[in-house]
Amino acid sequence: MRVFNSIAEYAAEKGKEIGVSDWVLLDQARVNLFADATGDHQWIHIDPERTQRELGMGTIAHGYLTLSLLPELMSKISGVKSVTRGINYGANSVRFTNMVPVGSRVRARVSLKDAVEKAGGTQIVNDVTIEIEGVERPAMVAETLTILYE
Repeated sequence: MRVFNSIAEYAAEKGKEIGVSDWVLLDQARVNLFADATGDHQWIHIDPERTQRELGMGTIAHGYLTLSLLPELMSKISGVKSVTRGINYGANSVRFTNMVPVGSRVRARVSLKDAVEKAGGTQIVNDVTIEIEGVERPAMVAETLTILYE
């Protein structure tokens, strides 16, 4: 994990890759918990037998489950010592570009696109790609917004 002393030090990395997380397994248990938490019980996510029978494949993770992994994955990529709090401010764009088969491992790749003063803090704009182990096309690409305060 990369650790920066200040937001200014982090902001100096504008236009560069910040880092890549470790791989995280998306197993059926995690998918089922997400389905329960969100009420999204679409069979393609939670019924391996039906998915195999009707589509000839295994279940796939929810796209929003993939998105919800960002805090976990990004927190393992970098940190800023001087930050007293950070607020998820949203995303300018999110695209689910590939299915994530249950049982796959995914990771995040983060590049700093911009850092600008906002609301008494610094708005961080990151380009985030969620990669699937062994698959060329990523699962998700997003431009995320976070406000960091010192």
